[in-house]
Amino acid sequence: MTFSALQDPVTYAIPAFVIFLVLELVSLRVLDDGHGGEYRGYDGKDSRASLWMGFGSLFVTGATRAAALIGYAALYELSPLRLDTHKWYVWVYAIVVVDLIFYLIHRGSHRVRVLWAAHQAHHSSQYFNLSTALRQKWNPWFELLCWTPLPLLGMPPWMIFTAFSVNLIFQFWVHTEKIDRLPRPVEFVFNTPSHHRVHHGSDPEYLDKNYAGIFIVWDRLFRSYAEEIRRPKYGLTKNVGTFNPFRLQYFEYHNMIRDVRTATRLRDKLGHIFAPPGWAPRGPALVASPSQADLLPLAGAERMIDR
Repeated sequence: MTFSALQDPVTYAIPAFVIFLVLELVSLRVLDDGHGGEYRGYDGKDSRASLWMGFGSLFVTGATRAAALIGYAALYELSPLRLDTHKWYVWVYAIVVVDLIFYLIHRGSHRVRVLWAAHQAHHSSQYFNLSTALRQKWNPWFELLCWTPLPLLGMPPWMIFTAFSVNLIFQFWVHTEKIDRLPRPVEFVFNTPSHHRVHHGSDPEYLDKNYAGIFIVWDRLFRSYAEEIRRPKYGLTKNVGTFNPFRLQYFEYHNMIRDVRTATRLRDKLGHIFAPPGWAPRGPALVASPSQADLLPLAGAERMIDR
């Protein structure tokens, strides 16, 4: 395994990211798109926060992947299986399998609070543009754990990281309002800006939908797909009101720890960690009226100062 094999393709894609960011900004600010101000475009403070979170992610991801590489290499050596990375269809297999795992990780990150505490940083922008794609989390520990079966299945560690980087690069372009609908066959198979706008929406009908990385077929198969009916309202259901990258990254961990400390029952403490975001323990004070009780099942779809 050479050092060059370990280079992150995302690093090489940064110049292209910058070029398309500028082009989108010019398009939104200068050109008349015919939407009469419907698109919110860019906000300087918001975009700077996204860029800082993107730069921070590069360093965090590099460090955590270096650590994970040791574990993956050990698992790879234990496995009798070996994939031939010189075969094109092996790369197709790797990209599809990594994308399926990404879908499962992504779905779990919206349904388990401790995972959402890391992932919510990506959803914290009330704008939807290419800078939002760079608003990455600094806590990739869960996905690194979820990839551990791959080296046992004969996939070299560097191939895992490369396939996931390809996945991330693909997702960059779907963070835009400047692309409407694509031809129907493309929309049916692949994740597109229309699909991903739904995913970033905080509207009730859009919450917890369209988890796809590259292939939207996973959402269609596992019934998490939603069509874009109208322009979404972006951001969390309760927005944080800050552009501080550190607060955007960690405020929900703070909220979760606070709720765990104040809970008196063990099941409630566990619920604040592993139940969906917005979950609240049932109790006499919480179900005093039917209307309030009726809202409790929806708590899993709401974000406690998140989403």
